Amino acid sequence: MFHSRCYSNSMNKRESIKIITSQGTGEIVEKKSRFIANVFPVETVSAADEKIAEISKKYWDARHNCYAYVIGENGEMTKCSDNGEPSGTAGKPILEVITGAGITNVLIVVTRYFGGVLLGTGGLVRAYTQAAQAGLFSAVVGELVYAQKLTLTVDYSRVNTIRYYLGQKGINIKDSRYAADVQFDITVRDSDVSLIKEELTGKCDGKIKIEDGDEGYFVL
Repeated sequence: MFHSRCYSNSMNKRESIKIITSQGTGEIVEKKSRFIANVFPVETVSAADEKIAEISKKYWDARHNCYAYVIGENGEMTKCSDNGEPSGTAGKPILEVITGAGITNVLIVVTRYFGGVLLGTGGLVRAYTQAAQAGLFSAVVGELVYAQKLTLTVDYSRVNTIRYYLGQKGINIKDSRYAADVQFDITVRDSDVSLIKEELTGKCDGKIKIEDGDEGYFVL
C-alpha cells in the first residue's frame, strides 16, 4: 500500500500527479498464448529492477518477461524492454499504455507463455497493449497533490471550532498534540493555502498561530 509522503519540489510543479497506490494483475489469452500483466508502484529505478528480477524468477519457465516503467514527478525516467520479442512489439506498447494513462512511478511487467501459434507483429502489439491495460485496470490508481503542511496552534476553547471547520473543508488532521495549547498538523492543497489561512484566522478572531511546514507532493 502506498503511504503518504512528500516528494521533492519541482520548478515546473503540477497541481497533481497520478500514481499506483496498490499493485494489480491482469491476464488475457490470445491464440493460446497467455499474457500476464503485473503492475507495481515503484519510486526508483533500483526498485523497478528488483521487481523485474522478482517476476523473472517467479515466471522462470515463460518465454518472455517484457516490461516498461515511468518514474519521476514529470516522468523523467522511462525504460522498456521487448525481452526477446520482435523489436517494438512488447516494451513500447506497454510504455504507451502507461504514458497514455498519465501515470508515473509505475512498472508493468507482461509475462508471455507461448501457445504455439505465431501472432505476427501486429498481433503482438495488440496483445501486449491489451494485457498492460488489463493489469492497469486491476491496480488502484491514486493521486499525489502538490500541497503544504501547516501546524495550527490554538487554545482549548477553539478546538471544536477548528475541528468543525476542517471537517467542512474535508481536511484531515494528520496529528494532534495537547499541552498548554493544542496543535493540529494538517496538509492543504497548494492552491488553497492562502484561503485556508485567512478563514482559520477569521474563525479564531486572530487567536491562532499558523506555521508553514514542508511543501511537495503528498497523498491527501
